[in-house]
Amino acid sequence: MDSQSRCVVVTGFGPFRQHLVNSSWEAVKELSRLGLGEDTNIELRTLQLPVDYREVRRTLATIWEDLRPQLAVHVGMDTSTKAIFLEQCGKNRSYQDTDIRGFQPEGGVCLSGGPEVMHSVVSMKEVCRRVSVEDVEVAFSRDAGRYVCDYTYYLSLYLGNGHAALIHVPPLSHGLPASLLGKALQVIIREMLEDSEEVQTQKYSSQREAAGGCLL
Repeated sequence: MDSQSRCVVVTGFGPFRQHLVNSSWEAVKELSRLGLGEDTNIELRTLQLPVDYREVRRTLATIWEDLRPQLAVHVGMDTSTKAIFLEQCGKNRSYQDTDIRGFQPEGGVCLSGGPEVMHSVVSMKEVCRRVSVEDVEVAFSRDAGRYVCDYTYYLSLYLGNGHAALIHVPPLSHGLPASLLGKALQVIIREMLEDSEEVQTQKYSSQREAAGGCLL
C-alpha cells in the first residue's frame, strides 16, 4: 500500500468465556511499555479488541481507513499451547462459535463473496526461522482456529491488502509471564517488519523492471 504510514498497530483481545485475563492483551500492554526499540522510527499504536465479531469489524475498518498502518499485528490467545504460533493465513468460512454477546457471523462467513483464504505478505516460515526467543518456542501455523482471532485476521488481511499478521500466544503462567510474552512480541514484530519491507522492495524492483527501469 503506497499510502501506508510509518506506524504499526498491534491489538490484543479482552476477556472471553472463563478467561477473565487474556494473555494476548497482557502481552500487548507489555509491548506498549517496551516499544519496538530505540533504533526504529516506526510509531507503535496498541489497542484492545473485544471478543465480538461486529465490534471487530467496525474497529478494523477504522484502523485501515484512518491509520493506514505499515502492518497491523493481531495477537490472540491459544488456550491449548505453551508455544507462540505465527499464523500465515486467515479463512473465510466455518465460524460456528458465538462471541461474548452470543453472536456468530451469518452463514459462518467473514465476507460474503470474499476469497476463501487470505495470506499475509509476511512469510511466517521465514520469521520463525530467523527469530529466537529465550524460554519460549515460536512455531508456524496455517490454521488460526475459526474464532474471533481468525475472523479478525481474515478481515484485516482483506482490508490491508495482506499487510497484517496474527500471533497466537499461550496463556500466562509462572514460566510464561507477560514480561516474556511482551519481549517475544517485540522480537517477532521487528522481524515481521523486516520481512514485509523486503517484500515491498522486491515488489518495487519488479515494477521498475516492468516499466523499463523508470517509475514516476
